[in-house]
Formats: sequence, C-alpha cells, structure tokens
Amino acid sequence: MTIDPLIVNRQNWDARAPIHAVSHFYRDHEAAFWFAPFEWDVLGDVRDRDVLHLQCHLGTETVEFARRGARAVGLDFSPETVRHAKELAGDTVEYVCSDVYEARDALPGRVFDIVYTGKGALCYLPDLTSWARVIANLLRPGGLFYLVEFHPLLHALGPTPPPGIDPSHLVLYDDYLAGRGAQRRDSEHTYTDGPLLTDATTVYEWRHGLGEVVTALLAAGLRITGLTETDMLPWPRWPQMVPTENGWWRLPPADPIIPVLYGLAAVKPT
Repeated sequence: MTIDPLIVNRQNWDARAPIHAVSHFYRDHEAAFWFAPFEWDVLGDVRDRDVLHLQCHLGTETVEFARRGARAVGLDFSPETVRHAKELAGDTVEYVCSDVYEARDALPGRVFDIVYTGKGALCYLPDLTSWARVIANLLRPGGLFYLVEFHPLLHALGPTPPPGIDPSHLVLYDDYLAGRGAQRRDSEHTYTDGPLLTDATTVYEWRHGLGEVVTALLAAGLRITGLTETDMLPWPRWPQMVPTENGWWRLPPADPIIPVLYGLAAVKPT
C-alpha cells in the first residue's frame, strides 16, 4: 500500500486543530504578537489590500491582517483547522480549505496584492518549484510575496529539544539542506500545551535550505527584494533564552548569535 505523505499530514493537522484552538500557546496572545517587529516594515499599510495567507493554520496572522483593514483570506489544507479558524475569527476573515498546490483552483480567477506564508509552513511541502509557481500566479503584477519562516539552521538544531540531548546545548542533529526526501516523525506531542494526540500521530517533513527557497522563487519569475535573518523566536526554544522588548525570545549575550527565523520578500514584476 502506497502512503501519501500529504494525506498523512492533513490527518495529523486535523487531530492537532482542536488541541491548538484551546491552547494557552495561542489563546494567551493577541494576533499581533505573532509578527516579528521587522515584518511590518516590509508589509506596510495593508488597508484595502487583498491579502492571502497560505497554510494559515488557525489564522492568527490572518486575523491581524483583517484588523489592519485588509481583505484577508486564509487558506489551509486541514478541514478541522479551517473550521476552528472560522469559529475564532467570526466574519472578519474568509477561509478556504485547500492544499496549497491547488490554491489557484480553490480561488478561481482571484489575484492578490500580498501573499503571505511561513512560521512552520515550508517543511510540510515536498516541491518548492511548484509552490513558487502557485504564488506567482496568485499575485497581481507588482504584488508582494512575503515569507517569514523558521531558519533552516533552527531545523538543523531542532525546533524542539531532541530526546536524550541537553536542551540548553546548541547541537546539530538534523539536516539543513534537502536531500533525504520525506522525513517521518511520530509523536503524541504537538508544539502547544494541552492533551496528547490519541491518533494520527505521524507527520512527514521536508528540509529546504535558503538557496532552494530563493532559487524556486526566482525560477517562478519573482524578483527578490529583501532578506532578513533574526535571532528572535516567539517561544523559548532553549531554556537559557531571554525575553526581548516585544515579548519574543533570543539567546543570551554569552551564547552565539545565530539566525533562527528569516523574512524573505519578493515582488512580481509589472
């Protein structure tokens, strides 16, 4: 029997959705919290702009776009996630249930001023070349694509502490670059507080280095306009991390300064 990793992942996110929707991890923060300070310098004023948030999960960032006056659309492949996102947002956001690769069919004839995605999205996509083409076709000429994603170095260090390793150590234990294909993970834990998963505990992930991301977007005809790397995360991955002024976290001065999140901006030529 052939296993489709994307179907397995959808089942996993269906199982996560009710846990995440009531978690303190999400409930205890306003939507604006999930944006790094540098993001709005790139996104600018979004009032009256058409914004599409791909792989939106519960739509935390999508809601903030709507609050700032955008016509916001969130898209996610998990029916349970979309159901909970609609309950949390009410009528302020339009949500669409679709795989990202089928987004053009799910949004027929529609184009956007901004396409936004990130913070744990790319690792669930096997094919960035097709992904970038979808984005290019969803943008109006002159439109902005903005990706804010966990840095490949963070994935190599582990977004969560691996078993048997001192959680305070900066130890490489996973790949930075692609090459091994789908990597199977099996865990009852999600990244939030709350109960354990009772089923659909398997998930598949793919590694993507920065070079692969940039090359895919360039091949789709987009023009890279900026790349920001930061040492800040919205949660304390390492126990020695210290809070920042905006409530995020970074390693203390005695530790190396390393990138754990990045923002990549690209524009569709007019």
